Amino acid sequence: MTKSKKLDFRPNEFVVYPAHGVGQIVSVEEQEVAGITLELFVIAFEKDKMTLRVPTHKATEIGMRALSSPDVIAHAMKTLKGKAKVKRAMWSRRAQEYEQKINSGDLIAIAEVVRDLHRTDDQREQSYSERQLYEAALERLTREVAAVSGGDELAAAKQVGDVLDSRIAA
Repeated sequence: MTKSKKLDFRPNEFVVYPAHGVGQIVSVEEQEVAGITLELFVIAFEKDKMTLRVPTHKATEIGMRALSSPDVIAHAMKTLKGKAKVKRAMWSRRAQEYEQKINSGDLIAIAEVVRDLHRTDDQREQSYSERQLYEAALERLTREVAAVSGGDELAAAKQVGDVLDSRIAA
C-alpha cells in the first residue's frame, strides 16, 4: 500500500469500521507485534466502551472509511421511505443477509435493513432475533447520522423515526 492510503485518516476524526460502526481515531501509534513494528490507528467506540487497534496499511483494505457525506445520508433517508422488500426465503437465510448488510458498513445497506425490519404498532410483533437485527441496524444508522450532523444521537434517532413514521402515513 502507498503512504497516501494510510494518511487518509487523522486523530480526532470519526470513521466507520464495518463490524462496529462509528468510532473516533484517538491516535496513531507504533507497536511491536511478533518482532514486527506496526503503525496502528487507535479507534475508540465510546458507546461500546471499546478500543480497537487497526494497522494503518490495512485500514482501507478492511473497509474502514470516513463518515458518509450529507448526500449519502439523504439517500439513506430516501431508502428508509421506500416500501419494505422482504424476500420469501427462510428466516435464517434472510437473517444472514441482514447481518452481512449491517456489517458491511455501507450506510444504504444498513438503511435497507432498518426499512425492511421496521414494524408499526398494527403489524405483527417481531421475533427476538428480528428485533436484535433491527436495533443493531437502527443504532448504526443513527450513530452515523448523528456524527455527520454534529453529534446528537437523540436528534438523529428522532430524524430517522420521523422518516419511518412518514412512510407509514403516506
